[in-house]
Amino acid sequence: MSGEDAPAQQQNAEEQKNQETKKPAEEPKAETKPDSPPASAATEAAAAPAAAEKAPEEEAFTYRSLVLTGYGGYDKVKLQVKKGKPALKAGEVMVRVKMCGLNFADLMARQGLYDRLPSPPVTPGMECSGIIEAVGEEVTDRKVGDKVLALSRCGMWQEVVVVPTTHTFIMPEGMSFEEAAALPVNYITAYMMLFDFGHLRPNQSVLVHMAAGGVGIAATQMCRTVKDVTVFGTASASKHEVITEGGVTHAIDYRTKDYVEEVRKISPKGLDIVLDPLGGSDTHKGYNLLKPMGKLISYGAANMLSGQKKNLIAVAKTWYHQFSVHSLSLIQGNRSVCGFHLGYLDTETELIAQAMDSILGLYRQGKVKPRIDSTFHLEQVGDAMRKMQERNNIGKIVLTTEPMKEEEKKEEAKKDDKKDDKKKDDKKKDDKKKEEGKKEEKKKEEGKKEEKKEEKKEEKKEEKKEEKKEEKKEEKKEEKKEEAKKAEN
Repeated sequence: MSGEDAPAQQQNAEEQKNQETKKPAEEPKAETKPDSPPASAATEAAAAPAAAEKAPEEEAFTYRSLVLTGYGGYDKVKLQVKKGKPALKAGEVMVRVKMCGLNFADLMARQGLYDRLPSPPVTPGMECSGIIEAVGEEVTDRKVGDKVLALSRCGMWQEVVVVPTTHTFIMPEGMSFEEAAALPVNYITAYMMLFDFGHLRPNQSVLVHMAAGGVGIAATQMCRTVKDVTVFGTASASKHEVITEGGVTHAIDYRTKDYVEEVRKISPKGLDIVLDPLGGSDTHKGYNLLKPMGKLISYGAANMLSGQKKNLIAVAKTWYHQFSVHSLSLIQGNRSVCGFHLGYLDTETELIAQAMDSILGLYRQGKVKPRIDSTFHLEQVGDAMRKMQERNNIGKIVLTTEPMKEEEKKEEAKKDDKKDDKKKDDKKKDDKKKEEGKKEEKKKEEGKKEEKKEEKKEEKKEEKKEEKKEEKKEEKKEEKKEEAKKAEN
């Protein structure tokens, strides 16, 4: 209701009251703006249907979202439909998401090992790319239609997200939505570790664990931007060709070789920088590999992740081997230990923006470029997580918000059926093996019984022989006695 409507309505009420009581009513004073009340009424009348139309439209607004329903296996992340248009606050933008990034932290979050994710039910995901669909008040540097990549503590795995404009960055010309979703977490992590903490310089040496992963490839590319940097990269043998082409100087198969020995063979003095995402005993090894003035940068605890669900033994083992060092040891060794966690820098917008600007500059120059391993639909998030957890990816795994086509769904259903059939076949095989095992056990038991019977028979034979011997002895004794009696007579 406008301010001009109030006196008009009050006046009408008084006139009606006077007419009902048949008392003379005073003539109303002339309004200075006689046309205002009708105009306001017309405005309200026009606004009413508009509001009525707007409300159903907002209520009808839906978008798909991946939700972590509880801690555990891959099936704990479910695709749900949310209703209602997200509200925009001042300084925020609404993004129609095209692609989302999958990170190792998301796997740990599913198991309840990542403390920056709120308790379930919650939408995971720390990065995405898309197109701005709406802007809030006070937003001057973004507009509807801008292609952006976005970074947040969580909530990115859905078709629509609302984030502060300071958490978005304009995509460079020619960058794909897949690359944009693959960039923020991995490249900011690699950049800040190597240049803010590590102060990487020419002719230095760096150890990159999980060199075929998202951060590993980003770190390798960052090292190539500095002259004559030697990169030691650990990865399974099948990935060595790719990481070597990407810039790793010495690829080490951590499954078959001791990476500490391999590094020492090539660089006896040690390393300048060790990037450690593993934790536990590997942190100790990394620290001992540092040369004087070397830096260990710890940024994860991947050794805790073992299997679909939380493995308490792996967690306990990692914590038991937790790295600790005395300040005097640091002083005498001339080494430094740093810790990096991007999730705890979410309020440091200026720091993140500076790093992102430098990374986007390197992208424009063609010095860095995310490697996309594979793209999965939101419906396939379990398969995506499984691939990363089993270390079968080379580069970034991304999720697309584009719905699966019916044909693809049928194919997925067939795959699921095949998986179920395979599980059934495996179960049948296991059952058969168990049955065969039971039969073998029965045969063994029967064999043992037969052996025991034979043994008993042999024992009885021996007993009989012994008895016969005893009888013969007794007979001989009796014969001797008889002979003795005869002799006496």
